[in-house]
Amino acid sequence: MSKLAEYRQLEKHLAEQLEALEALKGDAGLKKEIEFETKLRDLLAKYGFSLKDVVNLLEPKSVGRGAGAAAAADAPKAGTRRAREVKIYEHPKTGERVETKGGNHKILKQWKSEHGSATVESWLKK
Repeated sequence: MSKLAEYRQLEKHLAEQLEALEALKGDAGLKKEIEFETKLRDLLAKYGFSLKDVVNLLEPKSVGRGAGAAAAADAPKAGTRRAREVKIYEHPKTGERVETKGGNHKILKQWKSEHGSATVESWLKK
């Protein structure tokens, strides 16, 4: 696309967005919301509260305060994983044992390359 065509296309999009902005400025619902937000922020400033304080007052369970702390403790934390189980593999011929929580074990990889993954998985004891 040429620079001129790109310029005209961007100019057209800008004009459309400006029209949409002007239409929103005249919207009664938007004016009401802006008025509400302004009054709410003034009231919060007057009493020295923040939006978080208001949320804590209205919905204490969502933050984990007071009675909601027990509910928050029962729920698993975001970003934590459950611990992996220990797997024990035993070589049937040598009796050698490998205990691992993952598949990235040096001896286990060696066994899988020699005997195949399916065969080594059949040696799983626990």
